[in-house]
Parts: sequence; C-alpha cells; structure tokens
Amino acid sequence: MDLNIVLSKVESRISNEEEIESVLREYNRENSRTFSFDLKEEEKRKKLCEELIRILGKDVQASCQTMCLETLRILSRDKKVLGPVATKQGMLVLAQLAALQGTGESVPEILEVGLVVEALKCLCNVIFNSVAAQQLSAELSFASGLCARLRMYTGQGLSHEVALFSLRLLFLLSALLTDVRSCLRQELKAVDLLIEILEHILSIKWVGKYEVAVDLEAPPLPLEDNERAMEALKTLFNLTLSDFNDEDGAHQLRLITAIMRHVLMIKTQTEDKTEELHSHAINLLSNIPVLFLDVMISVQSQGGIEEYSGKNMDVIQVLLDFMVKRIDKGSNFKEGLTPVFSLMTESSRHHRDIRKYIKAQVLPPLKDVKNRPEVGTTIRNKLVRLMTHVDTGVKQSAAEFLFVLCKESVDNLLKYTGYGNAAGLLAARGLLAGGRGGGQYSEDEDSDTEEYKSLKPFINPITGHVEEPMPNPIEEMTEEQKEYEALKLVNMFDQLSRQQIIQPMGVKQDGTIAPLAEAISQCNMESCSSDSD
Repeated sequence: MDLNIVLSKVESRISNEEEIESVLREYNRENSRTFSFDLKEEEKRKKLCEELIRILGKDVQASCQTMCLETLRILSRDKKVLGPVATKQGMLVLAQLAALQGTGESVPEILEVGLVVEALKCLCNVIFNSVAAQQLSAELSFASGLCARLRMYTGQGLSHEVALFSLRLLFLLSALLTDVRSCLRQELKAVDLLIEILEHILSIKWVGKYEVAVDLEAPPLPLEDNERAMEALKTLFNLTLSDFNDEDGAHQLRLITAIMRHVLMIKTQTEDKTEELHSHAINLLSNIPVLFLDVMISVQSQGGIEEYSGKNMDVIQVLLDFMVKRIDKGSNFKEGLTPVFSLMTESSRHHRDIRKYIKAQVLPPLKDVKNRPEVGTTIRNKLVRLMTHVDTGVKQSAAEFLFVLCKESVDNLLKYTGYGNAAGLLAARGLLAGGRGGGQYSEDEDSDTEEYKSLKPFINPITGHVEEPMPNPIEEMTEEQKEYEALKLVNMFDQLSRQQIIQPMGVKQDGTIAPLAEAISQCNMESCSSDSD
C-alpha cells in the first residue's frame, strides 16, 4: 500500500477509528515481513511514527491501539525513523500500554493481553535500535516495572506471551545498560527472582540443598516453557558477568549451577530446541566461578559412577556429547564451541574427577599410532583437527582443552597430537622447548599400552604417527654433492629472508620464539656468561 495513503488517513483529523484501523491493517499485512525499507520514504515513515504515537496517546479503542502498535513495531525495525518514538512522551505512552508504569509490588492490571504484548514487542524493538530510548528506559525505571510484573509470574500467573516478552525486554535492558544491570542485581534482587521463575517453569523439586530431583519419566519440556526458560537464562547470563563477593552471592551461584545441571539433563519437544536450551545453560555456566562447579557432580542421592570417586558424571557426558555434536555440524565453531570448551577446560583444570573422566573419553590410552592424530572419527581426531583451524579463537580453545587434559605436560600433549599440531599452543605459551604449564595437578602417571610402547621408537614426533620407511634421497650422494645441496638450501633461505618473504626464527632458552639472530645472540651471551663462571 502507498505510504501516502496511509499517512493521509492517519494525519486526517476527520478519519474515524475504523478507517485508521482498516488502512493500517492493510499496511501491516503487506509489510509483516519487511526488514529493509526505501530510503526515499524515510521522512514519511518518521512522520507516520509521530502520528501513531499521537493516536496511541488518545483514548481510542483497544483494537485500534493494537493495530497502531503493530504498525509501529514494523516501522521500528528501521532505527533511522525512531526519533519521534524515542522521546519521553513516546516512551511513556508505550510503557502505559505495556502496563509497566507501576513500581514496587503493584503493577497495573492487564485487561487487554494482546495490546500489552504488542506494546512489549514495540518496546523491545525501539530499545534495541535506539540509544536514546535505552537511556529513557533507565530514567523511567522500566526494569522496576518489569520485575514487579514478573513477580506475579509465580503468584497469580501471567499469560505465556506477556511473560515471554517481559523477560525479553528485561534481557535487553540488562544487556544494553550496565547501570540497569547493577540495579537489577542489587536493588531489585533480580537474580533471586529469575531463579524463582526457572523453578516455576521447570517444576523444580529440591531433594538437597543444591540437588534437584530428576524424574526420568517426565515428559519433554513444552515449547512455550522452553522459550521462557531461555529468556530467563539469557538475562541471568548478563547478571552473572560480574563477581559475587558475599555469602548470599555464593549461595545464588550454587543454586544456579544446580538448576543448570537439571536443565542439561532434560529434553524439550524437538532436538534443535533442546540443543538451543543446553547452549544457553552452558553459556551461563561459563560465568560461574570454578569453585562452585563441583555442584554439577555432587549428586549423591541419585547414584554415581564408582570408578570416579562416587561422583555422578551424567552431566559431564552431556557436555561432551554437546561438544561433539557442535563439532560434527562443521559450522559456526566460534560461537558454538568456545563456551563449552571454556567450561570443560576450567572444570578439568580445577576438578580432578572431571578431568579424569573427560580424559578417559577424549584421550584414552593410545593403541593406534599408525595414522596421523588428525585422521579419523574419534573425539581426539576431531579435536586435533581443530588445533589447526583458521579461526584463532577456536584453535586456541581446542588446544588449551587438550593441554589441560594432559595436565599441561608438553610431552603428554605431543604424544596425542604430534608436535606440528601443537606448535601454535606451545609457541604462545613459551613451551617450545618442553616442560609444563602453570597448573597444579596430581602426580599420578599415565599408563601406556603395550602397542604404544612397542612402536614409540618409530613414531615421528612431528606428525605423531609411525610413518612408512622413506628412501634416503642423499644415500647415494658423495660428500661433495651433499655439501653442494646444503649450501644451495642455505642460499635459498638467505634470499627469501632478505626479500622479507620469510623470517627465520629460533627458540630461546625460555621456550619462546624470536628472530633467529636474536635467539643465537642470546645463546652466545649465556654461553659466554657460563664460561666466565
């Protein structure tokens, strides 16, 4: 529909509500999936936003208000036209329609659910796309109104969509405004509120201080419950970005960890939604200090795996399965894998039982050393392939994970990966000359299989596998020919170096790499110092 026709009806003071509603309904139908707009009509759309706010501020029928809000939601996808909306008057109008003007323990009663939901959707778009709207939402205490609204959730109850978009708006405020995030944590006690909401959504029953009862016969989590739970998890992620230093904070973090364990153990109605829910739980757990992660395996009343000190490793297996599934997808590695790598790396670094369990799954005692470490379908093969991934973050995360499983021992790491695959990590950590990282680990030794022991002398340390014997290309050369080829190779390197195509590097005494001249100079200086002693 021509935007001029819409404007003429909306601007006209003689148009009645039915005419305005009719023309907006047609515009909304045609543009419901429009996300890019004609630049030439930018001023017209801005004018339409202004007129819609004017109408919404009047006493008109709820059906007309809802239609105006739907149009405003579509227009708010374009951040360039939000000037008339991102004003104090405009935000107050939307807050009133979203029933957010109350504070404390009282909020306006919701009489028109559809109207409130549409107003909340508009606020989500406007606040996301406008910095001015973000500042006004803080000044007008939207977070306080939302918390008061959500406290009704576990009491008299809210409709699914009102609860969902209230949680989504709270998430946006906590993500975009650090001052609001601090207020949510301290004055508004939003962490406790969100924990209560999750307990309600997930029907959590506590059987211990930090242990949730698991009903193995429970049906999958309904999709609507899953949507609300994910919004709550996203908001909790923002609120746990900073440290919790008091005793109450430690209690909250342990409760969150216990609930996340429960979340990881349940399924939703579709596999994709289950993976999405688990992804949010893993993101949140990556914010939890490692001191509290023992809650994940301290589940005594529901049995345990005896060979791992009676600790229940079910949730650790879920994390491993999640990691493998994300690797097998073969795309979006950085966002999809980095959080789970971080969580399992830090858990393994600080919790011996977790490390031993994960290592048994990922790096079992070596038997097959005839294939390269990166070739194959085992978890180890997949992780070693990621050690040379083009994305630096993914490469470092995978390498660090394997390094921690090897108790930060260079020799152990090279046994499973080969020097070539591990060179990037070792160079970054200053361990090219060997040794150990800075972690503190138990002294128990790894046991090698008989197959590995028998083939160890024949393993190429660079590739990490036994290579087929290759013919010696200089075997039949005379000494003069060997010297000629050696000098030829040196000259080639010298030429490439002078043209700055390559830069020869050397390993310094501290295990870091440096330009070859610098490394040699340091070695000579240390040699002279040693001789003088």
